[in-house]
Amino acid sequence: MSSSYLPYRPADPLLLPPSLQEWLPSDHLSHFISDTVDQLDLSSFHEAYDLTRRGNQPYHPTMMVKILLYAYSTGVFSSRRIARCLREDVAFRSLAAGNYPAHRTICDFRNNHLKSLESLFVQVVGIARECKIVRLGTVAIDGTKIQANASRHKAMSYGRMLEAEKALQQQIQDLLRKAEAVDCSEFGKDESETSLPEELAHRRKRLETIQAAKQRLEERQREMDRAKGRDEDDERKPRGKDGRPKGGKYARDFGVPADSSQESFTDPQSRIMPHSGGNFEYSYNCQAAVDRDSRIIVAAAATNCPGDAGQLVSMVHAVQDVTAQNPKKVLADAGYRSEAAFTQLEAEKIRAVVALGRDGKEPRSIDPKKLPASRRMARRMSSLKGKADYKERKWIVEPVFGWAKRALGFRQMSMRGLEKASAEWKLVCTALNLRRMNVLRMAT
Repeated sequence: MSSSYLPYRPADPLLLPPSLQEWLPSDHLSHFISDTVDQLDLSSFHEAYDLTRRGNQPYHPTMMVKILLYAYSTGVFSSRRIARCLREDVAFRSLAAGNYPAHRTICDFRNNHLKSLESLFVQVVGIARECKIVRLGTVAIDGTKIQANASRHKAMSYGRMLEAEKALQQQIQDLLRKAEAVDCSEFGKDESETSLPEELAHRRKRLETIQAAKQRLEERQREMDRAKGRDEDDERKPRGKDGRPKGGKYARDFGVPADSSQESFTDPQSRIMPHSGGNFEYSYNCQAAVDRDSRIIVAAAATNCPGDAGQLVSMVHAVQDVTAQNPKKVLADAGYRSEAAFTQLEAEKIRAVVALGRDGKEPRSIDPKKLPASRRMARRMSSLKGKADYKERKWIVEPVFGWAKRALGFRQMSMRGLEKASAEWKLVCTALNLRRMNVLRMAT
């Protein structure tokens, strides 16, 4: 019995126009994202365009939003890679419907509409709630460090800044004296008008950059010193509540950073933060609040503070802002423990289950007079119900960061500055929510 291969004739032209949508399965993620974006309110995108003016026609915002959300959902963050996928990837070509925006156009759209893209996170969570996917019973909160778009080689310590500032000032004085000598000479006019002014401008610009970074470090140190109760006239002497010196001496004057304190020239708002493996990188602390039943992210934010202690209440309030509802129970690890946060959540009648030590172990002793809310939290954590609740935290929130870093490959910000980093993190969380909603849709 003879057999043969199925027909394969790649050089044959297609007799009818192809439909790109038919080249993808009906349950493909691109179809779900396209249908979801069609339900979103994109009026803020349209308001940015004046279609009555003559000029080049802009690309349709709906198409641009679709390809950006699909790109982030599939781990494509570079505008150049997105532009390449629009010609090489069937799903991208299907969403773009014959449009091929250049990488600069994609980059500009993302930058110019960052606030509007950030607001899509709230709308997608709203759709998940309308579909009864998010019930907001138990919410787990955690954070992860995402590397900033900053170079470690374009940074400088405070001690090095002082040395460089002094050296540059001396170089500028030397160049000014040399320029004056050249001006007075009979044969040095050409050199004075070319090389010396360029050298002076280069060193002055470098000096201004270093002085600006130095001022930022000093201002940040002044804020930290004020938070510790220091003032400019404390003469480096710690004082009690009565204002009297209580012994000892501060290591540095008020507002003077340590010589090892660093500042980045490429992204000044990022901070050095620890990463797994013992590395330290310029990063942002990205927070997420995740619904227990659906594993949908219901609140997201980014901060340049390495610690999580001050983020518990703000993240709970972020959940309220996004969903217009209080979570019934909030789970968090020991990094979020704070007497002030516990007191405020108790006042708002929100049940919090927060570890007071590593691996859920409580400290040996807590003074009930100084830390009454922490003492109540310790009793809750020691109960069988508290232990059972806390065990759920890890499998609720931590897989989300694994999806972001492993599945999507999002390990570094594409944009610089805290505001843009926060918006991009919300865009990533929107993409993760769309992927999760598509999985839940197919499971039902």
